[in-house]
Amino acid sequence: MSPRTFLIDTRPLRHATFRRTWIGNGVAGVGFQLTAVAVPVEMYAITDSSVWVGLIGIAGLVPLLIFALLGGAVADAVDRRKVLLASSLVTWVVTLALFIQAVLGLDSPVLLLCLVAVQAIGFALTFPVRQAIVPRIVPVEDVAAAQTITFTTSNGAMVLGPLLAALIIGKDHFAAAYAVDAALFTVSLWASLRLPALPPEHTGAAPVTVGLRAVTDGLRYLATTPIIALSFAVDLVAMVFAMPRALFPEMADERFGAGSVGWLFSAIALGAVAGGLVSGWIGRVRRQGLALVGAVVVWGLAIAAAGVAHQLWLAVLFLAVAGMGDLVSGVYRQTIMAVHAPDEMRGRLQGVFTAVVAGGPRLGDLRAGLSAALVGPSLAWAGGGVAAAVIVVVLALAFPVLPRYDGRPPAAHAEPAVEAEVQTVA
Repeated sequence: MSPRTFLIDTRPLRHATFRRTWIGNGVAGVGFQLTAVAVPVEMYAITDSSVWVGLIGIAGLVPLLIFALLGGAVADAVDRRKVLLASSLVTWVVTLALFIQAVLGLDSPVLLLCLVAVQAIGFALTFPVRQAIVPRIVPVEDVAAAQTITFTTSNGAMVLGPLLAALIIGKDHFAAAYAVDAALFTVSLWASLRLPALPPEHTGAAPVTVGLRAVTDGLRYLATTPIIALSFAVDLVAMVFAMPRALFPEMADERFGAGSVGWLFSAIALGAVAGGLVSGWIGRVRRQGLALVGAVVVWGLAIAAAGVAHQLWLAVLFLAVAGMGDLVSGVYRQTIMAVHAPDEMRGRLQGVFTAVVAGGPRLGDLRAGLSAALVGPSLAWAGGGVAAAVIVVVLALAFPVLPRYDGRPPAAHAEPAVEAEVQTVA
């Protein structure tokens, strides 16, 4: 077997529209991660409390849940290019506001929470659209590879961003981090402007209208599609119970020493990038449901091991292994949804997915912060990882449709049954 078999599949980059979008998202992602590190570090510097850092997660959760569902419905009813441009501008303006409060030295934890909440609105509207357009700008046979490239690049930004943040922030230079984020985000705006018109596609169904009914239709579809619903549930468990990032500032301060916070924030993504570079095998796995379960178990146990490590290099190593598991999990979850969902449902399902993917870690931040206040950061970190692995195994045993999933679209699953009926009649 050729070594190229294991290298990342770059065929989607042959498509110019996808390539521009990939560049814009990748560059902007570095800036976004700068802010993602600067905000909790600034909050800890102001309050000296992991509980306040945990509250950052909950501040963004409610608007994220509401606007992710609404944003998904909008993405199915309106030209997705227009939605992407409008929501991106919201995110950019919030970054400028973060820059201004840092320059003025306001040192207000409440203001930080409010800005995070507005930022979550922009993210909740943007993310479903970004994901929903992928099957429109690459052929269906390249969707899994496109998701792998996108996920690997976003994790690359999660490596570069935190390490760059550690250099830029230094002694409370938060304004510089926010300024770089705002500058880098202009590349994403350029890529969005270059997108073609992406009006809704309706395969024989009535046009989607924006409103509560559109949202409930999406949720109803999700409830009747167990494999997609279970993939969401698995990710939610992994993030709520095992995401330790709210503990990084405290653990860096008390255990690992100055300069370690950047490594902690980037380690998971570093592992995901390493996994992505040798991800050529991912698209050839037939038992994708079982692979998804295994990946999340690896995530949980590696997170637990990192929580009890007392050397920075060892904690980073285990977090990187967790990141590899997260890459595999993320690619299969996105691919399952892209393959199963019709175009007129993709926006709304991506809205729910956004609520899960971004809301789960925010709940995880709250859980980690509160748990650390009760049992200490080390036990809160390691115990959550073990709990996530156990719960996912229980879910897989209780709902075997997930581990049995073989990566085929719904129509393909129906073919054997139809063939059997023909043979019976004959």
